[in-house]
Amino acid sequence: MTRLHIEKKSWPLKEPFTISRGTETSSDVIIVRLESDGLVAHGEAVGVDYHGETLDGMIEQLEGIRGKIEAGIDRDALQPLLPAGGARNAIDAALWDLEAKRTGVRAWQRAGVPSGGPITTAITIGIRDLDGYARSARALADHPWIKIKVAKDAPLDAIATVHREAPNAKLVVDPNQAWSVADLREIAPRLVELGVSLLEQPVPIDGDDDLINYTSPIPICADEAANTVADLPHLIGRYQFINIKLDKTGGLTEALKFARASQEAGMRLMVGCMVGGSVAMAPSMILGQLCDVCDLDGPVLQAEDWPGGIVYNKGVMTPPWPHFWG
Repeated sequence: MTRLHIEKKSWPLKEPFTISRGTETSSDVIIVRLESDGLVAHGEAVGVDYHGETLDGMIEQLEGIRGKIEAGIDRDALQPLLPAGGARNAIDAALWDLEAKRTGVRAWQRAGVPSGGPITTAITIGIRDLDGYARSARALADHPWIKIKVAKDAPLDAIATVHREAPNAKLVVDPNQAWSVADLREIAPRLVELGVSLLEQPVPIDGDDDLINYTSPIPICADEAANTVADLPHLIGRYQFINIKLDKTGGLTEALKFARASQEAGMRLMVGCMVGGSVAMAPSMILGQLCDVCDLDGPVLQAEDWPGGIVYNKGVMTPPWPHFWG
């Protein structure tokens, strides 16, 4: 018999985190715990707020299939029971963890990825004034990757400031759909000399048709436009990278399918996250083994994290398996 426990958790952030859609002061998540035959497995999810997901809504979804979860469904049986989103992600993660603890086969081995070793993540600087960008960039100057959140207004000033203070870092620039294609055409050529390696979802998802006839000097990554493998046909020809997030796909199981189909289609991969703790990041680290760019810095942005979770050292993430998760 499997027992399901669900709770809400609010992780306070070290500082307010601002993107073009708004500001957060905490990361609010659901945590699920599966107890079975003396084993305890965990999953953690934020959900996708711009899809209208809420913690209460995700809990309601999970309560709707509590009987099937406690009857012992596996990951494959879970997929059709819930839509892609945070609720399915939380349970999918816990089922990966439970399977690893039952069998002794680590989750990364079960997933068939080439390694379960450390990966390197970008660390994100949220929107702030130029002095704030400068201070944050100096603090991260010894990190190999920095991600910069920018708005529609004066993004080049922010990017130039970060590049000046951290000249050796590769930069990911993320406007979160704040630019028009006209903005993109004007800004992108000026980014090459500023150390920018990737542009993440610069234009609105309902305005990305104009990307079909545009060749950017910086690769463009789909984020909000990329949710599950069903989106892949739309992404081909518009984007060069796909940012796969487990809260969008509904878990690692679907994320791996999306990743492999994307690679077969010639797309390059980024793994991203909503802000959350180490249990939320751990399954994403498995996906990160297949990705060119990783953005799994949620616990770094938080003032607290799970005890015994992922260790971060200058952007290098030390895996938490096998004892913590997977």
